[in-house]
Amino acid sequence: MNNFTSRLLFFTVALAVTLHGEAPANAPAAGGLRYTITVIKFENHSHYAGPFALDDCWGAVLTDSLQQSGHFIVLGEAEMRTAAIAEQDFARGGRAATGDKSPSTGVMAPAQLLVKGEITHFQDGTESKSGTVGFGGVNLGLSGSTSEVNAVVYIVDSSTGQVVASKQVTGVAKTSGIKVGLANSKWNGDVGQVKSTNVGKAISAAINEAVVFCISQIPNLHWSGDVILVKDNKVYINRGQREGVAVGQLFKVGIAETLRDPGTGEVLDVNFTQMGQIRAEEVKEKITICSVISGDKIDKGMNVSP
Repeated sequence: MNNFTSRLLFFTVALAVTLHGEAPANAPAAGGLRYTITVIKFENHSHYAGPFALDDCWGAVLTDSLQQSGHFIVLGEAEMRTAAIAEQDFARGGRAATGDKSPSTGVMAPAQLLVKGEITHFQDGTESKSGTVGFGGVNLGLSGSTSEVNAVVYIVDSSTGQVVASKQVTGVAKTSGIKVGLANSKWNGDVGQVKSTNVGKAISAAINEAVVFCISQIPNLHWSGDVILVKDNKVYINRGQREGVAVGQLFKVGIAETLRDPGTGEVLDVNFTQMGQIRAEEVKEKITICSVISGDKIDKGMNVSP
């Protein structure tokens, strides 16, 4: 190996480490009252014909970014959940070994929110190459380029199927001097690998905008829980650390009546009659034990709201 190749190898490894470095995951948004959310596969209408399946890349990076934000309870994408259901059915069929680790039915968390959309445009800018050196599946092109991706993002309420918010997002990535590319023709599922390319940087920029948009919609969404037990002057609710509940947080307790259109069955509004107020005293992963601040008719089955 000559000196030039040795220096190039060192530079490439250092560059890869820098590009693949990820920011640490944000802590859960305590008191932010998080929702379960899942990404539905985006439709690719951009006619992109590069080395990646753009829709698969988008779904993987969006799922990862929502998880890293700490503002949502992120569930697996649709195909992952379908695979999990298949494993549960296999375990119940009597052909698999049974035990405490066997997949169980009836415990999968439902998604309250669905994120779906369309990739409407992708353009990888032209470039003027002065040379390319490659080895180990990594190409270094001595050039500059611009990539741009556009998408429409929808947030859907899974209970009603209604689009509650939507936004067009754009991601632009520009490089000059060095462009890192991949010699293989297919994406292998490595999110870090995607993010290190110009295509991936453009996707990441658009998805960052999409995640900020999703977080901004949280105050406009209806968050609720239920009283699951009342015992020894304590009220147990089915929301906990996972949902962002914090010690000292106050909740209203009462009866929620859903108002529906008699002709279509569409939910028009929720009429909430407050019966009391409770305060979070002990917060566990999935439940919270509360003290009663006001009200003497709080019962199991009542609704809880911020």
